[in-house]
Amino acid sequence: MATRNEVPNFFVYGEPSRSLDVGFLHVETVMERKTLHFGHVSPHKHPLMGQITYWFQGSGTYRIEDETWNFSAPAVSFVPSNVVHGFDVEEQSDAIVVSVSDDMLKAIAPQVALNLDLPAFLTDQPADPVWAKLSTLLDMVAEDYRDRGAEGEKVLSGLISVVLSLMGRIGGHVALPSTSAAVSLGLALRRLIDLHYRKDWPVGAYVNLLATTPHLLDKAAREVFGLSVKELLLERRTLEAKRLLMFTVRSVEDIAREIGFEDPAYFSRFFRKRTGEAPATWRRRHSQAIS
Repeated sequence: MATRNEVPNFFVYGEPSRSLDVGFLHVETVMERKTLHFGHVSPHKHPLMGQITYWFQGSGTYRIEDETWNFSAPAVSFVPSNVVHGFDVEEQSDAIVVSVSDDMLKAIAPQVALNLDLPAFLTDQPADPVWAKLSTLLDMVAEDYRDRGAEGEKVLSGLISVVLSLMGRIGGHVALPSTSAAVSLGLALRRLIDLHYRKDWPVGAYVNLLATTPHLLDKAAREVFGLSVKELLLERRTLEAKRLLMFTVRSVEDIAREIGFEDPAYFSRFFRKRTGEAPATWRRRHSQAIS
């Protein structure tokens, strides 16, 4: 839980941070949560997803880290995970907010003409015809999500790729302030976990590789991701299992070995404990959702 001395981590604004399913997508308007913020959203961050926010009406002040803009619609921003942002807007203001999991952003990054490691804020150029295209595309994203939810992932990911590329065409990256030692350590930990999670290393192995202490590493993990180091390791293995179950036809036994489980029965118990479902049941339900 965040204290007054911490920047809060949220899932979507006002909801506690939690793990995300494979290919997570969420679309809503800012004013759908009006009763939570009344146009004032305090600085916060999202540990495992980036956000596109497209202001189609109104005006106000938008913040990313230590930069602030006074804007009038249209305006659009992209904020990667763990970047602090917030806003104050007038009552009639509204925006479409598209939240995209880091794993989906990583998948589409090679096709996107925008650096997804950096935040961007774009405004003050409504005469540029690109803005009309952005408006149309984001209306399509919102409409498709209303009609099909995250089940329309393939269409939505394509539309989002085009939106981000158009933003890259306009330009407008924000220079980030130097990250704190804890944030740098947390991000280095995630990179190592991505490389080595299949090996089922103990936490101490990551402590040694990063030349730190168990206390500092766990503190960094909780500050950046809202999870302990052990929970991050378990979450990464669960995520890979979900990806392989959803997007391949490999057997459960083969998937278990791929992510470091020699005993398929133990993997099945692990997966059920993490998700509430056996691997085959989870695969069947999600395969039906995307078919």
